[in-house]
Amino acid sequence: MTEAGGRGAPHEKQPKIKLNNGKEMPMLALGTWKSEAGEVERAVQDAVRLGVRHIDTAEMYDNQDEIGSALERLFSEGVVRRQDLWVTSKLHNKNHARVREACQDTLKQLRLDYLDAYLMHWPIATDDDLNPIPGPPIEEVYHKMEELMDAGLAKSIGVSNFSVKKLRSLLKEARIKPQINQIEGHIYFRNEYNIHYCNVHGIHVTAYSPFGSPDSASMSGRKVDISYPLHDPMVIKIAEKHNKHPAQVLLRWELQRGVSTAFKAVSPEHIQSNLEALDFELPQDDMRALTTIAYTMRFVDGAKWWVRENGPIKSLTDLWDGEELTGWPPGVSTYAWLSSDKL
Repeated sequence: MTEAGGRGAPHEKQPKIKLNNGKEMPMLALGTWKSEAGEVERAVQDAVRLGVRHIDTAEMYDNQDEIGSALERLFSEGVVRRQDLWVTSKLHNKNHARVREACQDTLKQLRLDYLDAYLMHWPIATDDDLNPIPGPPIEEVYHKMEELMDAGLAKSIGVSNFSVKKLRSLLKEARIKPQINQIEGHIYFRNEYNIHYCNVHGIHVTAYSPFGSPDSASMSGRKVDISYPLHDPMVIKIAEKHNKHPAQVLLRWELQRGVSTAFKAVSPEHIQSNLEALDFELPQDDMRALTTIAYTMRFVDGAKWWVRENGPIKSLTDLWDGEELTGWPPGVSTYAWLSSDKL
């Protein structure tokens, strides 16, 4: 096993996906949501030394300064070149009216001259206290993000937590098609409707929370004692069959269905273990078994954060446009839709 301290060769098998602008993005990222102050800097350093070549962060995570310190050290020590490391960040909801300034603030925190990808984190504007408010039209916010590409501040742009309906509206007005839509995706919430729409329109999907985000239960306002993908009997069965950890099986499933994904890990051992998802393939019968699990659960639905009786988002349907429960809007529950003319 490669150690973060430098013994052994770092993991070199890094699959990449070519985006619609020709940029090639590493498909397995270190996610930094919920990584606490004091641990994320070390985690980023360890991850890159072990071979991770994609760091996913956001202003909303409140840890970009530490990540910037880690990146600065990694570049100065020659561990990795800037052009060989992909960094994704996201526009904070409170900054929909100051997109360029927010991007520049993020670049300053991360000690970077450009971002490889900059995403609109949510299709919701908030005040500084994260209370949803009426904001600029989403299309107007996105046009400001297009200007970031024009200025070279972001090499790729995209969105996050966008429903198909919101993507469809955005595409009618966009000058530059989004390269990425980052959405929740795992065996309990496969998000096939959204993914298929994105595939048809040349938008790559990054799936967040591949393990179901069990450590976000309290902040998301959901019950703690519910089933999570890591403990699913089918996942455990397949993991035992291949002598793998359940986390490796879940990450492998994501990659083989054509989406990139971000895992959270802070210890070198867990980072290395997750990277080993690149070292094997799941046979089609295992892929089929994981893709047909009946249980459905969206773990990060945003209800506690954004739904307010007197706010612009009054229900989960306002946020997800019917995709909130199963990923499929009402009346669109079979694969017949996938070959229809409704795309």
